[in-house]
Amino acid sequence: MCIYVYPTGVYYTPCVSGAEHELRNTLRLLWEQHVYWTKSAIISLINNSPDLDAVLARLLRNAPEMGNVLKPYYGEQLGDQYGALIKAHLVIAADLVKAAKEGDTQSFESVDKKWYANADDIAIFLSSINPYISQEDMREMMYKHLDLFKSETVFLLQQDYQAAINTFDEIEMQALHMADYISAAIIKQFPQIQM
Repeated sequence: MCIYVYPTGVYYTPCVSGAEHELRNTLRLLWEQHVYWTKSAIISLINNSPDLDAVLARLLRNAPEMGNVLKPYYGEQLGDQYGALIKAHLVIAADLVKAAKEGDTQSFESVDKKWYANADDIAIFLSSINPYISQEDMREMMYKHLDLFKSETVFLLQQDYQAAINTFDEIEMQALHMADYISAAIIKQFPQIQM
């Protein structure tokens, strides 16, 4: 029996194979990068930073990388489909920040609806390819992810930097929880990963 201590909890499991260890670590890394580069993009958008194009390009690289992780298990087409859903998630987030910065309430509300619809699509997609991913649980996690980023954006716009930092701590922990949830579901669905 092996003990794994993650920020999201302590897990007692049989010792893991190299493939399982790699899957878990890769998903955790990609979700860490996802939230880190999203935060960087929010700051660059708010401040009209000269690094904006480079930051957005790096952020968008996260989408196909997330899709590529699924390809060994679900194939090219489904991996690409997941990558496209994540890319839409990121593009919509940037549009939401722009609307919030401009104080355009009507655009903000319209884009916000698209963002939650995309979160629904991600939950539906993941639960459709893996029976161990609950659509309801995944939707709840995605909604929490969106809620936290909206809060962080508001705090940054208000220049309440301590609240933004505290919120990012929650964002990071919640993203790691999603990574662990998804990797555990993949491992259950493909037990050969454990060998």
